[in-house]
Amino acid sequence: MKRLAIVLAAGQGKRMKSKLYKVLHPVCGKPMVGHVLSAVEKAGCERSIVVVGHGAEAVKEYLGASAEYVLQEQQLGTGHAVKQAEQLLGGEKGTTVVICGDTPLVTAETIEALIDLHTRKGAAATVLTAKLDNPQGYGRIIRGESGFVERIVEQKDCSPEEDAVQEINTGTYCFDNAKLFAALEKVTNNNAQGEYYLTDCIGILVSENELVEGYAVQDYRESIGVNDRIALSQAEAVMRERIAREHMLGGVTVIDPSATYIGADVTIGADTVIYPGTVLSGKTVIGEDCVIGPSSQIEDSEIHDGAKVKHSVLNQAEVGRGATVGPFAYLRPGAKLGAGVKVGDFVEIKNATLGEGSKVSHLSYVGDAHVGKNVNIGCGAITVNYDGYNKSITEIGDDAFIGSNVNLIAPVKVGKGAYVVAGSTITHTVPENDLAIARNRQENKPGYAEKIRARAKAKKQREQQS
Repeated sequence: MKRLAIVLAAGQGKRMKSKLYKVLHPVCGKPMVGHVLSAVEKAGCERSIVVVGHGAEAVKEYLGASAEYVLQEQQLGTGHAVKQAEQLLGGEKGTTVVICGDTPLVTAETIEALIDLHTRKGAAATVLTAKLDNPQGYGRIIRGESGFVERIVEQKDCSPEEDAVQEINTGTYCFDNAKLFAALEKVTNNNAQGEYYLTDCIGILVSENELVEGYAVQDYRESIGVNDRIALSQAEAVMRERIAREHMLGGVTVIDPSATYIGADVTIGADTVIYPGTVLSGKTVIGEDCVIGPSSQIEDSEIHDGAKVKHSVLNQAEVGRGATVGPFAYLRPGAKLGAGVKVGDFVEIKNATLGEGSKVSHLSYVGDAHVGKNVNIGCGAITVNYDGYNKSITEIGDDAFIGSNVNLIAPVKVGKGAYVVAGSTITHTVPENDLAIARNRQENKPGYAEKIRARAKAKKQREQQS
């Protein structure tokens, strides 16, 4: 049986008070609609139709070719939104999941279980439900004596007996595809809001003696729909806890999950330790036996086995096996460290490769450079890569030694095994195994310091007397 999905993502989300469309607000670094689409894909849905409206182009730009799209030009209710997908799915036979794009916590496992119950029971529709201690504000699931769903009653329409029901509608459904669109033809907007409600399909199917099932989600928190920033923070907390738990079950030590932020698409190897205050985001990949943090921010970077990153910021960087970074280092896009490289405190690396075993221990800038193996770059050394118009490359060969406070004025090349004396400003090629010195010769003037102090003292006295 073919599995299909309709993701409702047309709402503007006025309560978010934001210029960003609601379904694009991120949870653990990934837009909500991205979480939803990933879940239905993992649950085996072969086609996913995203119903767009407000911010349609932005949603389509983010999701790209991972989905098909239909436009709901006017927001006339959930039933109206689903009906827009008929042009693409009307002729399909199979099971269709209908889910809101602002429910990022629904898991693929739950969707699988929903579809499984729906299929086993031969239901026309199956509602994903949740049981809450305080169900206020939610539509209630009313079951008959046989346990099947008879209807969904909105809070404002509940009788006292219905109001006491704790099982609520989460807004996620499974339908026989043909029966879904047949029922939608009978839905009217004869209500206070003048809208076409998807929930009316349940009553229509029951009236036609069709079977409607309900599947209660195991963790009620999966039912959180994000309509404002408060719910967004709640979803973020749940997702963050879930992600940390998955990594810990996979062999990662997270010292304090409540003080650690790991993005939804981050990969971490076994026996790696993550210290508090660390933020891992984007497509970051961390290998095994690494030590990350405390207080490090790593985005879209690759950290190889055994590396250590402490109190540092990395963005689109690569850290080789067994390398160490920090404390207080900044690796910008294009930074690539080989195995065993050491980058120390207050060092900035940008668009530069450092070969195996090289060291930049402190207070240096290496940008737009190719640095060989076993190179030592001293304190305060910089590659002067920008002349105000163009950026140029610095090349440093294997086993070279760059002294403290050296300026390498790009484009320039320092050969293999060469030695650059501290305090030098290098503007020309340094051949292999040469020593380069480019600084003024020191000159000492005997007793001159006393003359300076005497002049300063006399000036001060004159100022006081005037």
